[in-house]
Amino acid sequence: MAESLGSEFAYRAFISYSHRDKSWGDWLHKALETYRVPSRLVGKQTAHGTIPRRLNPVFRDREEFASATDLGRKVNAALGESESLIVICSPASATSRWVNEEVLAYKRMGRADRIFCLIVDGEPNASDLPGRAAEECFCQALRFATNADGEPIAELAEPIAADARPGKDGKQNAKLKLIAGMLDVGFDALKQRELQRRNRRMTAIAALALIVMAVTTVLAIAALIARHQAVIAQAAAERRQKQAEGLVGFMLGDLNDKLAQVSRLDIMQAVDDKAMAYFQSLPITDVTDEALAQRAKALEKIGEVRSDSGNPEGAIEAFRASAAISSRLAAEAPADAARQIAYSRTLAYIGMSHWKEGRLDDAQRDFEAAGRMLQVLLAHGSNSPPLLTQLSYIDNDIGHVLEARGHTTAAAAAYQRKLYEAKKAAAAKPEDTDYLSDLGSAHNNVGKLALQRGDLATAISEYRADDAIETRLSARDPRDNAQRQNALRVRAILGRTLALAGDITAGIRDLRQSVELATQLTRFEPQQTDFQEYLALYSSQLARLQRLDGDAPGAAASNATAVRIFAGLTRKDPGNQDWQSEYAEALIEHASEQQIAGNTDAARASARKALDILDPILTQHPDERVILLTTAEAKLLLATISSDADAAQTLREQALQTVQAVKTDPDDPRLLALQVEALLALGRQEDAQPLLKRLWNSGYRDPALLAVLQHEHIGYPANAAFSRRLATIMQVDPTDAPQLRSAIPASSAANHGNASPKEGGGH
Repeated sequence: MAESLGSEFAYRAFISYSHRDKSWGDWLHKALETYRVPSRLVGKQTAHGTIPRRLNPVFRDREEFASATDLGRKVNAALGESESLIVICSPASATSRWVNEEVLAYKRMGRADRIFCLIVDGEPNASDLPGRAAEECFCQALRFATNADGEPIAELAEPIAADARPGKDGKQNAKLKLIAGMLDVGFDALKQRELQRRNRRMTAIAALALIVMAVTTVLAIAALIARHQAVIAQAAAERRQKQAEGLVGFMLGDLNDKLAQVSRLDIMQAVDDKAMAYFQSLPITDVTDEALAQRAKALEKIGEVRSDSGNPEGAIEAFRASAAISSRLAAEAPADAARQIAYSRTLAYIGMSHWKEGRLDDAQRDFEAAGRMLQVLLAHGSNSPPLLTQLSYIDNDIGHVLEARGHTTAAAAAYQRKLYEAKKAAAAKPEDTDYLSDLGSAHNNVGKLALQRGDLATAISEYRADDAIETRLSARDPRDNAQRQNALRVRAILGRTLALAGDITAGIRDLRQSVELATQLTRFEPQQTDFQEYLALYSSQLARLQRLDGDAPGAAASNATAVRIFAGLTRKDPGNQDWQSEYAEALIEHASEQQIAGNTDAARASARKALDILDPILTQHPDERVILLTTAEAKLLLATISSDADAAQTLREQALQTVQAVKTDPDDPRLLALQVEALLALGRQEDAQPLLKRLWNSGYRDPALLAVLQHEHIGYPANAAFSRRLATIMQVDPTDAPQLRSAIPASSAANHGNASPKEGGGH
């Protein structure tokens, strides 16, 4: 299903290029939109939001507006809606007026740091070399910096470039460098994860695929030959064709699923190409409706695999071939729910293809058309779980498109519809894994928007329901370590979220459960760095709550584990900024513990070490929220233990400036709480009062804030209305589905695989 961009931008990137480089533009557009971000990076927080599974949509300059009468206005609007600008650099683009104007326009928007270059021909800065000006690949707007008015000046700029030329980075590494820049992750880390993904084990499955493909080919050929033989061989031919289609069904079903688990898209493509050729060789007449339905489903599966394999044209071809069959079957039996659902599903896949191309209007049109087909069935009294689930998928897609276009109110309405439909489907079949997973996703969508607007109670309610389902799915197969990893992360996020609302006891309990589960996983796979990272991160976060609850020995023991693991991880990979920033968090916790113990020098050294780690990261990523908040916290802590009053005042001013620099999500309670702490430390109590009011209205009662307010003798009574609402929420079954109550534990919450380890918690 579609993903939200997670920002105010409609496009992940705008590709600017000379049309003489169109083949490069086509390649890059396809490479970015079909790229699947490594699963271990998905959900991590960067300066530009949560890392998504996909880098779509991507805008290709003037092709999108071929019929526009005002090309300049349209292109400028698209530039303004693009999170990054990628310039394909060559001698052709260096002399292109369009490319130069697009770069200048983007710089004038204040986004020069989000311009990335892909060198495909020529030589950078060749204009400075005698007799080689014709080789220049950077346009003037790239070569020179601009002044405050956005006009080029004599000062040379240093564009961020990936070099696809032979003998340089090459196409694959150049693509990864661009993606690393877009995601704000290290190139080496991204490349390592890419290699890990491409070198999965289970070669036996690959061998099985080749064997099955060979057998299927033989059977298919035999079937086709038999169809042209004498009448006496007709029965044998039909039998062989049925066997062949049965094997094709296996190839496109169970086998494809297993190949997907080990990322063998190469074999999947070969299998599906064979299947596509086979189906194209068969007529759509003189066959049963059952065979046609199977063929349509197989073509749909082929489209999915081609889309995942970076072949959007082939995917659309398969989806449209499937739709041609499905539409005929649906028209012949308008009351047949299964046929209407199948056709609706294919239309939704076509909508997804348009989404990936950045054609949001077309995508929304396709999704709404798919939904209207199913609404007709609902109007006639049909409300089967498959129908409701397909409706929920479509409303999910519509919600994501609306969210990407900035229509959050309409998106919230679509997410509410999805939640209603998913609840009804899961209630009808409470043991169905797919229905439960979809219901969890629905709760997460609603909770995500609630948290963004500062509605902690609703967020907790929806996250509890999501986590209850995640926990149940994990309990079904205790050997599924990936699912157990999801469960432990969900439980940790719940603990931190409840602590934000003042329930530190529940926070400690849930974080301790996460630490215990992470410990088990680490023992099972000691070399799995994700498990180590979770164990260290949640141990440090548990230590924070233990310290704030007065358990100094417990806090020290928990955080010692975190410091030890992070020290080892950062030695192993010093370029991993996620590990570095999390290590800094553990050092800040250690400094707080040393301060309480009276070891001022040790506290000061630990806080200073944390800042030494964070400062270069913040310089490189000045808008990354997690780094901003952690840096501000370290400076405020260092100010409290500084022996120099002037230096302490400077640190507090810097901390305040750091958190005030955050421009998005102003109601984030962590952000508000740090601003309050800084303002109070600077003696600006009056300025802090409006922020305190916003925190109080949201129900925010993180124990760190309460300690600050108690020290400043500022009253901050519990919000009785919020407390009553939260108490009611915690007493209600999290799924709001009676059929699930007996199987779901009381503790639950969080982000259904979409959140980073830090999301949902406080400092």
